[in-house]
Amino acid sequence: MMENQPKKRIRFIVNPIAGHSGKESFPAIAERILSKVHFDHEVCFTDAPGHASQLAKEAVAAGFDIVVAVGGDGTINEVARCLIQTNTTLGIVPSGSGNGLARHLNIPIDFEGALEIINKGHQVKIDTVNISGEVFVSIAGAGFDALVAKHFAKDPNRGFFTYFKIVAARYPQYKPKHYTLILDDKKTIETEALFISLANSNQFGYNTTIAPDASLNDGLIDVCIVQKPFIFEMPIIINLLFLKMIHKSKYVTIHKASKVELRRDKNRVINLDGEPVKLKKNLIATVNPLSLNVIIPSEQKDFNPTELILQTLTKTRQRISTELKRIMP
Repeated sequence: MMENQPKKRIRFIVNPIAGHSGKESFPAIAERILSKVHFDHEVCFTDAPGHASQLAKEAVAAGFDIVVAVGGDGTINEVARCLIQTNTTLGIVPSGSGNGLARHLNIPIDFEGALEIINKGHQVKIDTVNISGEVFVSIAGAGFDALVAKHFAKDPNRGFFTYFKIVAARYPQYKPKHYTLILDDKKTIETEALFISLANSNQFGYNTTIAPDASLNDGLIDVCIVQKPFIFEMPIIINLLFLKMIHKSKYVTIHKASKVELRRDKNRVINLDGEPVKLKKNLIATVNPLSLNVIIPSEQKDFNPTELILQTLTKTRQRISTELKRIMP
């Protein structure tokens, strides 16, 4: 960041219940890490769903240069939707459960590291997606992943293994649903699928990559059609998700389009950046190209290298096996 420039104003919007605890320490950490030469800042805590959007709208109206979402993908969504096509830049301090968008952008998953990225102030423009009156920045999904998001939102416990337990408990009885997809008003696909993901970024969170080639600035949605594997194949599928190779599975087909019409047989919730939202049965998603300014690392080094992912797989494989045996004897 250049010297002798006017200080930029930052509003941090903190969701105190996203992900894990510890948000009470954030103001002190921000005071210690954030550059006092370049920034004046304030910290606001949310107290209800929708409050983050209200605080973000107020910040834009008040002329804040940067609004930082301190939370998970749902909090980022609430903030980002208010900054689209404005001069206000989004910052991200990931502190949710999955932190899918932050992981895609290589933003460190700790307060200090993420604040240092904000200090450096490297900005890019990314796409957002409008879907039937709503907005998503990372991923929207219909089908099984939306069902999981619905139950995850109700569970008082957070984290990967809460998510996994819901998947393991609901998966055996879940019946694939019929979907009609129309891509760019040209290509029609009829399919029975476990779920459909409309991906702007590449992953759900927890380093589980559903759309390995997704880009946030290509003007396209990666349409991921996932069939239902046999239960004994699930360990392989989980490995492929972690290793960014799910597109190699025979159960996954990925298409790219700038406009997607998704027709379902009835109104059900969708997974909108990790949050369950009920929309009409017929959905239309369109890309809003390069519509959001975001602070990201200037050096796109891999904060989650393959070696680290493999270590994570080794540590979690036994726990996954144990849960499967307990829930599905």
